[in-house]
Amino acid sequence: MSFLTLAIDVGGSSIKAIILQDDGTPISRRSLIYTPHPATPDIIVATLIDLIAKQGEYDRISIGFPSVVEHGVTRGAINLHADWDGFPLEEVLHSQLGKPIRIANDADVQGCGAIAGKGVELVITLGTGFGSSLFFNGKLLPNLELGQHIFVGSETYEDCLGQASLDQIGAELWNIRLLEAIGTLYKLFNYDKLYIGGGNARLVTLNLLPNLMDKVAIVSNDLGLIGGLALWKSS
Repeated sequence: MSFLTLAIDVGGSSIKAIILQDDGTPISRRSLIYTPHPATPDIIVATLIDLIAKQGEYDRISIGFPSVVEHGVTRGAINLHADWDGFPLEEVLHSQLGKPIRIANDADVQGCGAIAGKGVELVITLGTGFGSSLFFNGKLLPNLELGQHIFVGSETYEDCLGQASLDQIGAELWNIRLLEAIGTLYKLFNYDKLYIGGGNARLVTLNLLPNLMDKVAIVSNDLGLIGGLALWKSS
């Protein structure tokens, strides 16, 4: 049986949506709206309900969300609002929409769309914050929050490579920091492949990576939507 999946990618800056066939073929145009602020649960839920109502026919929903997600409950979303800690997003949306829903961390979802399924594969997403996901032979190792770990001095990966840092230091110095991070992450994980996604991946200059060029790839930010199919395939 074939299903139509409404895939949604919630970010700190924008929310995207598209309807996909089981093979990943889109049957609708991609919708994009700016993330409202303050991004409290009530405001984001109302925004999602409105966005979903404007889409076409679909059978089920997948959502990538910028937070650790455990059984449909968000465990903090520092780039949205403190009230997301412990919010039952899947239950709330299902009660209002009456459709099957799967929700996972946005970097995990993008990783599901990017990986080849061989060896150690690390995914980082560069946008408002710094997202990450880790896979071994195609299996997700969930709830990896590299962005909140120390990178330099007392600053985290997110402090050094998030949007605020990019705005402050500019793309050239930001890329130098990213190069250092890529080298550090290689020593930590010995990854076979590192995929770089997110809205700011377009600013990455890979010619700064002569020693790791064969191990690093920039991937389309649309994989944050396409990867949503994996939430249903795995279940």
